[in-house]
Amino acid sequence: MSSTVRRRLALVVSAGGAMLVALDGTVLILTQPSAQRDLGASVAQMQWTSTGYLLAVAALLVIAGRLGDLYGHRRLLLCGLLGFAGTSAWIALAPNIGWMIGLRVAQGVFGALLQPATLALLRLTYPPERLGGAVAIRTSAIGVASAAGPVLGGVLVAHLGWRSVFVINVPFALAIAAAALAVRAAAPEHRESTREHTQRLDVVGAALVAGVLAIGVYTLVGVPAHGWTGGPTLAGLACTVGGAALLIAHERRAAHPIVPPEVARSVPVTAAMAILLLTAGGMFGALFVATFLFQDVLGLDPLATGLRVLPMTVLMILGAPLASAALRRYGPRRTAVVGSVLVTLGIVALSGLTSTTAWTGSSMAFALLGVGFAVVMVTATGTVVGDAPPGYAGVVGGLKQTAMNIGPTLGIAVAAGLMQADALEAASSPPLRTLAATALTAQPALLASAAVAVLGLLPALLLPAQPTPNARHPEQTAATSPGVAAEP
Repeated sequence: MSSTVRRRLALVVSAGGAMLVALDGTVLILTQPSAQRDLGASVAQMQWTSTGYLLAVAALLVIAGRLGDLYGHRRLLLCGLLGFAGTSAWIALAPNIGWMIGLRVAQGVFGALLQPATLALLRLTYPPERLGGAVAIRTSAIGVASAAGPVLGGVLVAHLGWRSVFVINVPFALAIAAAALAVRAAAPEHRESTREHTQRLDVVGAALVAGVLAIGVYTLVGVPAHGWTGGPTLAGLACTVGGAALLIAHERRAAHPIVPPEVARSVPVTAAMAILLLTAGGMFGALFVATFLFQDVLGLDPLATGLRVLPMTVLMILGAPLASAALRRYGPRRTAVVGSVLVTLGIVALSGLTSTTAWTGSSMAFALLGVGFAVVMVTATGTVVGDAPPGYAGVVGGLKQTAMNIGPTLGIAVAAGLMQADALEAASSPPLRTLAATALTAQPALLASAAVAVLGLLPALLLPAQPTPNARHPEQTAATSPGVAAEP
């Protein structure tokens, strides 16, 4: 197989795996009412079908990436895809809500295995000067899946029932797995002289990472219900901070840390992950508020609300290739700064919407969000994957995906917590029992989301100012890049 064919096939596998996870998340939004009625479940039980999946993914992404670095990313990818297909098929046959919750947690485990591997596969098959374009295509594919998810989910649930939403995952995942079998990616980049040293996993460190991330995400998920000053929230935050302190102390002493020092000391990698976390937090917090703003304040129905958001998805798809070109020409720092500013301006524009605002006003706000987030995604992902220290593409991919999971959870917690606090000052009952937005609660929450997004400018300033030499002079890279062995 020629290198060109191998790269294209790897891109199909990478984009397909990312689309599978994105599609699964958006399609499931419309299944919950039907599944709740069919299984006789409570609202709290249905929430756990999403929360359990999120906890499993968030807790295991970094560990999965490290396992890929040690034992081969293609192996982890195949395991994740086959497991995702198997659990999807079982969920479609689930006899009760208990089975569904347990299987969704298992599905999250396999989802965590495949996500870092899709990014690492690009790093191991694409030369540096072409990596940005591959990342842009992958980002556009995620946008397509996110846009198609609600439509596809609505059609499937309406005509075939909620179980069909899980059935459709099976052939999709198996097709991607078959394509992955044909990819002979480059081997992990650690040297053979250090193979024995690196082929170990710190079990204690892995348990601490999983525990800290799971507790932290669970605490953030509970903020809308308990508030930031509620007992469960404060206890969860205390446990998260204490666990993080134990993890840092252990990692410093461990012979084989989960996050190697080469990764922890990489300023571009850590800055890129911080940008993703903060920008995703601001954007998804704003989207959370906007859904209530449009329906409760502006009086739009769900379909009209979805159409208002459509420009964001379109611009995210179209903006990814433009972001890749800007990254090559202007460098990561300026590109990331522009993306963060655009996202912030989009959120601020949303905070100014009223019942008399024209369609063009909301469309412009969502267009800014879409193109800005595409720019941030392409820049940060390209930096994380391209600047990963040799041998650690998987672990940085896991860290990147973790930031993309925790960021929205944090943003929604900030926005919902502020909505609750403001509404409690104006009413006698907690609003999140019905979670109705008013002009008094929506605008401050949106401005808080804008403040979270604008914080992304701080790590953006730590990125390299100039394009990498490989991106500016690809012919030199082609002439000097050493060959790599195929991954077994």
